[in-house]
Amino acid sequence: MALFDTTLRDGEQTPGVSFTTGQKVEIARHLAEIGVTAIEAGFPASSAEEREAVKAVVDAGTGATICGLARMRKEDVDACLDCGVEMVHLFIPTSEVQREHTVRMRMDEVLAATAEVVGYARAHVDQVLFSPMDATRTDWDDLVRVCQAAVRAGATAVNIPDTVGVMTPSAMKELITRIVKEVKAPIDVHCHNDFGLAVANTLAAVEAGASQVQVTVNGMGERAGNADLAQTVMALEAVYGIKTGVETARLVETSRLVSRYAGLPVPPAQPVVGENAFAHESGIHAHGILEHPETFEPGVMTPEMVGHRRRIKFGKHAGRHAVAQMLADVRLTPNDTQLDQILEQVKAISGRGRRVTDADLYAIAGEVIGMGDVTPSVQVSDISVLTGNHTLPTASIRMVVDGTEKVACSTGNGPVDAAMRAILGCLPEPVHLKEFSIEAITGGTDAIGHVTIAVEDPAGHIFDASASSDDIVTASVEAMVNAVNLVRRTGKEG
Repeated sequence: MALFDTTLRDGEQTPGVSFTTGQKVEIARHLAEIGVTAIEAGFPASSAEEREAVKAVVDAGTGATICGLARMRKEDVDACLDCGVEMVHLFIPTSEVQREHTVRMRMDEVLAATAEVVGYARAHVDQVLFSPMDATRTDWDDLVRVCQAAVRAGATAVNIPDTVGVMTPSAMKELITRIVKEVKAPIDVHCHNDFGLAVANTLAAVEAGASQVQVTVNGMGERAGNADLAQTVMALEAVYGIKTGVETARLVETSRLVSRYAGLPVPPAQPVVGENAFAHESGIHAHGILEHPETFEPGVMTPEMVGHRRRIKFGKHAGRHAVAQMLADVRLTPNDTQLDQILEQVKAISGRGRRVTDADLYAIAGEVIGMGDVTPSVQVSDISVLTGNHTLPTASIRMVVDGTEKVACSTGNGPVDAAMRAILGCLPEPVHLKEFSIEAITGGTDAIGHVTIAVEDPAGHIFDASASSDDIVTASVEAMVNAVNLVRRTGKEG
């Protein structure tokens, strides 16, 4: 199954998103590395900056087929050709509502323009993809006529876009089945997610004979977005047994790369790549997972297959088995009475609406078991942060690490980022900051901020910790140090 990724074109049409040329090139390289064979780099005729970006993606030599989008105009085709793309994607509105209110063209005019411009493009480039825009709301006879006209003119593939996301899987399957019979060219589909059906409609099209599917990373795109790359790939690979050629173990990495460049966080509950995709809190679920992962996971899709990690989380639904296992991992062995006390405190904290971190669990367990205070291996002696309108945020920190004083200075995108970088600069082993969140737990300008941090050790294990203060930097530093101490203690004891 061929994948056509349009993150750099339709994905960038997400409100508020704008990739730099460098980011576009890096994303394209990454997509090609993981196995995406066709990448729509942008819409060259839209601006000089867009032409430069598309040309840069072409010049990067990713190995994937690079496509440029064009309206049904020769000058748009020329803009694509000037960038050196290997494929031109031509589109024209075909539904009555779009023809009348966007391009003001009769259907016979659409047919004539399609034949002329598709033929022009095909004379200059080997691959031409044709899209009858708003195909799923286009009269059936008109849809067939325009698709057939495009193929006669030289289109090498036909895309059927569900432009406003109105299809259902059963309707999409029926439509593509009919299109495959009437149009003698490979069929591609482009599904929007207005009703949350983009992936389902894409899969229905595959069942009906579509040979290529259009996707975006994290489902980005106009309005509610497009079919999500990770979800589509894993459904095809794990549920349908259809090979996509994608290196699935890098799907989470891909999601995070694009999320960072787009400035759009991935929702925790996002299928496949979200932080909660393989996280379990309920006692019954956690117990089952620890005994046999397939009890409450699909089985055909494991966290390792997509580059994820399984996590047991703690809250008011936590069970004794999961808590006991987590403590056993760091060689804490409470008796039954102590375990009940630990579990009671965990649930009490969660019941007050607060997230229970790994550091919270170990601290509670230490108190209940009566271990006494354990001197942390990392302690902050002093930290100062300089910031301002004309000053690059800079943090200087003095720490004691395993009894030895360490000093580091770092700049960052803000005072908190600078402080985090300074802390990491004092550590002898690599620790990767995975999550950072802050919330105000009191009101007013002097509000108390509660910071929660998750870090990953070199082995891929994730640990989280939190802290609160009326100073955001102080809370962030304390939470980070708590998490780092947890990583180092677990590594020594585990």
